[in-house]
Amino acid sequence: MSLSGLKPITEIIAPGEPIIIAGPCSAETEEQLLQTAAGLAANGIKILRAGIWKPRTKPGGFEGVGVPGLAWLAKAKEMYGMQTACEVATRQHVIDAISSGVDILWIGARTSANPFAMQEIADTLAELNAQDTPVLVKNPVNPDLELWVGALERLYNAGVRRLGAIHRGFSAYGKHLYRNMPQWHIPIELRRRFPQLPIICDPSHIGGKRELVSPLSQQALDMGFDGLIIESHCDPDCALSDKAQQVTPEVLNYILSQLVLRRPQGTTEGLDSLRRQIDELDSELVELLSKRMRVCREIGQFKKEHRMPVLQMNRHDEIMQTRINAAKEMDMDGDFMKTVLQAIHEESVRQQIEVLNAR
Repeated sequence: MSLSGLKPITEIIAPGEPIIIAGPCSAETEEQLLQTAAGLAANGIKILRAGIWKPRTKPGGFEGVGVPGLAWLAKAKEMYGMQTACEVATRQHVIDAISSGVDILWIGARTSANPFAMQEIADTLAELNAQDTPVLVKNPVNPDLELWVGALERLYNAGVRRLGAIHRGFSAYGKHLYRNMPQWHIPIELRRRFPQLPIICDPSHIGGKRELVSPLSQQALDMGFDGLIIESHCDPDCALSDKAQQVTPEVLNYILSQLVLRRPQGTTEGLDSLRRQIDELDSELVELLSKRMRVCREIGQFKKEHRMPVLQMNRHDEIMQTRINAAKEMDMDGDFMKTVLQAIHEESVRQQIEVLNAR
C-alpha cells in the first residue's frame, strides 16, 4: 500500500515550517492547563497537546482526569486560538474527543501495537464520518516496523487522509541513556517506504529527561523530520506524570529558538559531486567484500579437506579487536565497526558452511 493522496495534518503551519505540538503530559487541572496554554501561545505555539486519558503500566497511578479535561482543552482553544490534540485508545475516547471539538488525535505506543484497538478506532472514525480528522500514530513499544505500518494502514483503509507518524523511541530492557531507544533507522525506513507521510519526533519520550529534549530535537530536524511534539508544563517539577521530561513554556521557547532548520539553498552541484564520490566508494566496498568472500570460500574448502571446524574463536576475537582498534584510530566509532564486522563474519561463516556442505 502506498498511502497515496495524503492531506496536510494542519493548514495553520506554513508549508516548509516544522509542526510544533506542545503541552503537558497530562491535563491535571483547568488552571494548570490554561496557564500552560497561555505561556505556549505567547511564544507562538499553535497546537496544544494534553493527555486526557493516561495509560499507566501499573494501577494506582494518575490515569488522567478523563472527559472533564476535554472541556478545558476547548476553553484553551477558545481563549488562545490554538488547535488541540489528545491521545485516544478506545472507541469511547474517539467519540468523546470528536464531540468535544478536539482537532488532532494521536494513538499511543501501547495502542498502536494492538491491531484490535487500531481497527476499533479506525471503524469509529468512519462511523462518525470523521475521517478528515488528523490522526498521528506513535510507533509501537517494541521495534516492529510492520506493526507500525499496519496501524497506519488500518486508518488509511477507513478513509483517514490527514495521517502522520510519531517517532517516540522503543523500549529496551535495562538502564540506558534514553528512556526509549531512538533506533533512528526504523523511522528512516518508514520515510523510505512512504515519502509523503509526515513524521514527527517526540524527544520528550525518547529522552525521558528534559536536558535531552534539545539535542534530540535538533537531531530529528537534521534528519528531515516534519516536526516535534514536546511536553511542556507550567510547573514541571510538580507534574503528576512524567515530570522529569517536561519543560516550561519559556524553556521550550529557548530550545526552539536555538534549533537550526536546514533547507536546500542554491545549487546542489557541490553536493552532487560528493554523492558521486560516495557512489564510487560504495562500489569499491562491494567489490572488496566480494573478493573477501571468495577468499572465505577458499578457506572453507581448505577446512573441508582437513576436517577443520568452521568457527575458530581465537581468530575471530583477534580480527574483531585489531579491526576495531584500527577503526578508532581513524576516527570511527568502535561500536559501529563491531556491528559491521559481526555482519561480515556471519556472511563469511555462511559462505564456508555452504562449501562444507557442497557435494
